[in-house]
Amino acid sequence: MDEHKVHKAILVYERAWIAFSVVMVLLFVVLIGYTLATHTAGAIPAGKLERVDPTKVRAEGPWAEPAQAVVQTGPNQYTVHVLAFAFGYQPNPIEVPKGAEIVFKVTSPDVIHGFHVEGTTINVEGLPGEVSTVRYTFKKAGEYRIICNQYCGLGHQNMFGTIVVKE
Repeated sequence: MDEHKVHKAILVYERAWIAFSVVMVLLFVVLIGYTLATHTAGAIPAGKLERVDPTKVRAEGPWAEPAQAVVQTGPNQYTVHVLAFAFGYQPNPIEVPKGAEIVFKVTSPDVIHGFHVEGTTINVEGLPGEVSTVRYTFKKAGEYRIICNQYCGLGHQNMFGTIVVKE
């Protein structure tokens, strides 16, 4: 093969890779720009951030009284204030009716805890000082286990709770 043809083929190959690289860098810059333009710094998607004082959450507010943790807020809607602490959940068990929209408001007085309800899409973190909010409608009656999926200390493996969904 002629040396000139080989050199020409290599140039075409190199130019194609350079063009591809430039396009990828430009795409990356455009995506970063789009993200910065559409999401303001510190923005919380899907609502505003709710905060609590983790040193007072056990004594004041809706998390202080486990008997009043499940509150009916509408015809078929309930709000459940869940306190995740080392190494349990309050209230426990949580009793809710089947078919109602349940708004879980989860926080923690001590460290990060997980709030994952098996067999559902509920999976949030309980952070000290912040309230994580998740909505869910249970379509089947029964017992659902709550597990902590964030390591929270030496008793983490025993941190379970229960949601009882009644007919």
